[in-house]
Amino acid sequence: MVDRIHTEADLDAALACLVKADPRFAQALKVAGRPPLRKRPDGFAGLVSIVVAQQVSTASAAAIWGRLNAALDPLDHAAVLRARTAQLARAGLSAPKIRTLKAIARAIDKGELDLAELVHQGADDAHRALTAIRGIGPWTADIYLLFCLGHIDAWPAGDLALQEAARLLLALKARPTAKEMGPLAEPWRPWRGAAACALWSYYRAAKQRDGAALLQPAQSNKGRKRNGR
Repeated sequence: MVDRIHTEADLDAALACLVKADPRFAQALKVAGRPPLRKRPDGFAGLVSIVVAQQVSTASAAAIWGRLNAALDPLDHAAVLRARTAQLARAGLSAPKIRTLKAIARAIDKGELDLAELVHQGADDAHRALTAIRGIGPWTADIYLLFCLGHIDAWPAGDLALQEAARLLLALKARPTAKEMGPLAEPWRPWRGAAACALWSYYRAAKQRDGAALLQPAQSNKGRKRNGR
């Protein structure tokens, strides 16, 4: 059984299992087509890149990422620990994002967070390990698990696009909340990551929006606080 989505074949196998679990996804795939395989680097740099890109445009994120890599070469947790706040701010990072990166770096340095070990943990356990770090919210954790680690059961329940796609596909009267998305996705275990990929594509097709706008966390007071926004 496929337990990670690392290749096109892995994604195909996961989607096939998902359709067997819930035939409604056959309609989603018919409308939107097969979702693309999305991969990001894992490890510290991969997690940092997700934090950097939150709530800024693609162009701004790329510019900040370039300046950050130029300032901290290599970009690892030790370099972030050594870096002064002013240096990170000059790269374009906001104060909340700087605090988040520092918190991640300290947790790794103290052995409180082992990013390599997350590969071997279940989705829920890995999610808890990440969100235990101050500044890492549920959306950040799930995006890391899904696109950096290829975790087949990651489920970004707080993502607005997924919520709206679920409303459309399941013919719900209202867009489900992050809390309601949990029970809705239970029948899709352990293929919730594949379901997320299919729903993002379905949302894009249904709304005719650019795919780059889909990977954004839902806005809420709690989300802004936890994710450093």
